[in-house]
Amino acid sequence: MTDNALTSIVKQLKDARAIAVFCHVRPDGDALGSGLALVTALKSAGKTACMLCEEAAPDRLKILPAMDDVCTVLPQGVTFDLLVSVDCADLTRLGTFASFFKRFRGTTINIDHHISNDRFASINYVCECTATCEIIPDVLRAAGLPLTKDIADLLALGLLTDSGNFAHQDVTQNTFTIAAELRAAGADFPAISYAMFSRQTKNRALLYVRVLNSMRFCLDDRLVFLTVTQNDFRETDTDKSQTEGFVDFPLSIDGVEVSIALMEVKQGQYKASLRSKRISVNAVASEFGGGGHILASGCMLFGEYEEVIERLTYAVYKQL
Repeated sequence: MTDNALTSIVKQLKDARAIAVFCHVRPDGDALGSGLALVTALKSAGKTACMLCEEAAPDRLKILPAMDDVCTVLPQGVTFDLLVSVDCADLTRLGTFASFFKRFRGTTINIDHHISNDRFASINYVCECTATCEIIPDVLRAAGLPLTKDIADLLALGLLTDSGNFAHQDVTQNTFTIAAELRAAGADFPAISYAMFSRQTKNRALLYVRVLNSMRFCLDDRLVFLTVTQNDFRETDTDKSQTEGFVDFPLSIDGVEVSIALMEVKQGQYKASLRSKRISVNAVASEFGGGGHILASGCMLFGEYEEVIERLTYAVYKQL
């Protein structure tokens, strides 16, 4: 099925003249890395292509020049004949661009790695793996598109961030095979890894301290909650883009099996990021309309803080 989808995608990319590539709201390294890599390759082949997202690239990801090329509105005077979604499990995650994608009368393509993907496009190329940036090299190779250093750096960014610096359980032999291919093309893994996992600003460090102080152990210390509030952001002069990776820390604690980071979006609304060593947090997130991967998922919850904690704790308990 995926081979047929890849063949169809190659034909569409070759036939199209103007291509819009979309990614999910609150973009991460994999979303922007995969999308911008595809856009850059298409431009090098003489196509009109642009990267569209509801939000600009967060400052934390602006370690590569292409991040400044993200458009938050549709360009004027361009008629697209092909739309591509990357790293997006369902149509609603395209945010303000969801209705445009849904109403489009031409061919749409969905390239993703989430187990919860609902196959919302005309052509769906969904492979369960570490990152969408693990899939894009296959698309480039099949389409005869180049893998330059700039493109390799973008793909390395997504591969590193979605794999937790190659530490997550869903990292496979193929992940390293793709990484080797990117390194051969010039990807600067050491510099990107340092920027994403080691380098800290003073303000982010202060935010991290506050979040660690919020740790709450439940279910005989097998579940840990972290919380970041809007007040935390104000007090440290930071924003949501600087919380990436926080949720992974509790899993380094002996006996902890599940980590959940709650970010207060506004009063009564929390974005939950879930990580696990073995149980399916995708099953937990799906109870609240979310999803993702077996060991890494997310969802949105509404209600008072203690109520949200209680509901998530019970959902995790049922999976233990």
